Amino acid sequence: MHLQLTASLIIGLLTAQAGWPYETDQFSNRLEPIEDATELLDAKVNATIERIVAGWHGPRDEWKFVNAIYHAIGGHHWVDKIERWAMKSPDVDRLQTPRRQSIYQGHPFWATRVAGIFGVGPTIKVNGELIGADKLGHFLSQGRKFYRRYLKSLDEAQAAEHSAFTERAIFGQLTTGVYSNADLVANYEGYRFYRGLFEDGVVEGKPAILSWRDGHWVVQRAFSWADHVNAYWDEALNVNHFDDVLYPRPLPSDIAITSVEIEGAPETEKPRLVLLPTGELSVFTVTLSRGKTRWNVKGELTGEITAQITPLPGKV
Repeated sequence: MHLQLTASLIIGLLTAQAGWPYETDQFSNRLEPIEDATELLDAKVNATIERIVAGWHGPRDEWKFVNAIYHAIGGHHWVDKIERWAMKSPDVDRLQTPRRQSIYQGHPFWATRVAGIFGVGPTIKVNGELIGADKLGHFLSQGRKFYRRYLKSLDEAQAAEHSAFTERAIFGQLTTGVYSNADLVANYEGYRFYRGLFEDGVVEGKPAILSWRDGHWVVQRAFSWADHVNAYWDEALNVNHFDDVLYPRPLPSDIAITSVEIEGAPETEKPRLVLLPTGELSVFTVTLSRGKTRWNVKGELTGEITAQITPLPGKV
């Protein structure tokens, strides 16, 4: 416990220079209107590829080309260049969710780690899907590492196992308390992007992005994020695994639920409280008792929940 907390603090200090959030929240505000950024992001990647092709000198070197893309729009730091651009550019529409209004609200710092220090990163829309801006970095940087491991082993499954390990370690659960399945999908799709630069059919029915002709690279087709981004990038649909402390706890055995009232619920059905993807709740009141103490817990449509101690029946 103390070792884990110390490690989190050290990593937090090391990343303070970046000054950017790390975890994102696609549960909150997901019905808010937001412009799709696919065309803008496509243009960013395609301009990078074309610039590298135009400035190429020397023989065919696929790994050199991969590194050229990585250095241009990826990066050695926690936030990739294209990710930082998407987070700052006035052209890219974003959903901003303050930490105190996110799914991480109410949890202690040692449970949320990086989200507790820097807040929650923005959500953008790509190919019609809501994704965290951090997925762009996973695609380019972790995807490159995935591809490098694949080139060494020629074993996709083995490369994927190491990708899962990095999500459990420094780029995931250790530092944030969250094991993101969506991050792993972005890592994998990044690997497919790099591999699809040079191999036909990696994107089904499409040739490689590049070919080598007469001693020069030639762009055969344009890159598109639509070939890689799907619903599995959305952390509200492809749900994360959270540290145990981020899950709700069962009631202690000496606390009893004495009544439940949910607005609009049929009286003939067992009460069920459903949290909508928008973060909204039906208005409800739950009465609990513990010994001589009774209190009402009330939830509003906005998701705000309040509790108030009330007198026991017959008491003034």
